[in-house]
Formats: sequence, C-alpha cells, structure tokens
Amino acid sequence: MSSELKTIEANDISWKKIENEGLDLDYAVPIARSVANRILKELNENLEYFTGDLAKIKVFGKVYPLPRQQVAYGDPGITYTYSGLKVPALPWPAVVLELRDFLHKMTGIKYDFVLVNKYRNGKDHMGEHRDNEPDLDTNYPIASISFGEERPFVLKHKDARKPGPNKRQIPSVTVKLEHGSVLLMNPPTNDIWYHSLPARKKLLGARINLTFRKMNTKNSFVCS
Repeated sequence: MSSELKTIEANDISWKKIENEGLDLDYAVPIARSVANRILKELNENLEYFTGDLAKIKVFGKVYPLPRQQVAYGDPGITYTYSGLKVPALPWPAVVLELRDFLHKMTGIKYDFVLVNKYRNGKDHMGEHRDNEPDLDTNYPIASISFGEERPFVLKHKDARKPGPNKRQIPSVTVKLEHGSVLLMNPPTNDIWYHSLPARKKLLGARINLTFRKMNTKNSFVCS
C-alpha cells in the first residue's frame, strides 16, 4: 500500500449511514483529492478492458454490447457469473491490489475479487440489477470505490418495481458517488434493493468504479 493510503486510519473515517427497509449502506470520502487523482491516473494508464464476448451482456435472452468498459481481477482461478456471462479474474495489478489492501485496513475484510467498470462519459451507464448471484458470499458487504466524474447511484426497492396492485410506494434512494469515495453495500441490501447508474448525457468526464467482492468458493467455479 502506498504511503498516502497508509496514513489514512480507519478510526479517522467519518462514515455516513444510509438506511431504509432492507437497505444498509455506509458511505465516506476517505481518499483525498490529490491521492484520488494519482490513483485515477494510474488506473487510466495501466488497466486494459475486456473485448469480444466479455464486452457483451445478455438481457432477456438477447446479447448487447456493454454500455461501459469492464475488466475483472482476483485471486488465482476465480470466475464470476452474472447475466449468463462467466467473467475470469485476471491477476491483480499493483494499483488495484493497493486499493484492496486499503479496504482490508478499513474494514478487516480481505476481498478476493473485483469488477472494474469504466464509464467513458455520461452516456455510459449500468441498468437496474441486484448483485445477488450465488457466487457471492452474502455475509460480506460489496465495497465500491469511485474515481473521476461524480455520478448518481440509484437504489430501488424490489417491491417498488412490481406491476399492478402488488407494487408498493417506496421512494428510491440516490447516493452521489464522489471522487475518492467508498460505499459499503451491507447485507441484506442486494437481496432487496436493485441499483443502477443512470445515463447522464450532459456529463463529459470519465468515471472508474471498482466493486470489491468476497466470493463463495463453494458455489463459484475455480479453475485448476
């Protein structure tokens, strides 16, 4: 871990608790702008994103290009399956490993997989979904670190998405993910709330988000 991140102490971080029915989030901006700028520069210079079939997604049986760039890293042999796509974990780059070690220091959790999404501008986006795949260990939060353009992160209760009389009037929750911020999505959030990063076409800046996960090795496929 770099000396810049080493100086950040867990007890010094001011977490904001965001709660609702089945929603449990912790949010903070612990990484100073100058440090976040350096990390963003390293991410832009060192990461290469998936191409070909790994740059596509299946939605209701149809395959589309991902509306963002994506790559995954993790411990040896781990893969992550979502939306019919099996994503292999590439070896940890130094700058991403630095962030994993930072999260370990902050939370006591040693994550073994990360999905990196680059939103090149406000047109790139992520549709509503839940990270509730059996590959994930649901006892641990998903930790999201954001760099670059601030974007709204929108969460919607699953009962607010139901059609007809079963629909409940539960307001959505929006969190502005700032440059250098960390968001912890604690259980049972991903079972009950969908989340998305809507398009904001007027935004021109790029954003890189890293979502660190703890994998359930009993269910996830590990290559030999």
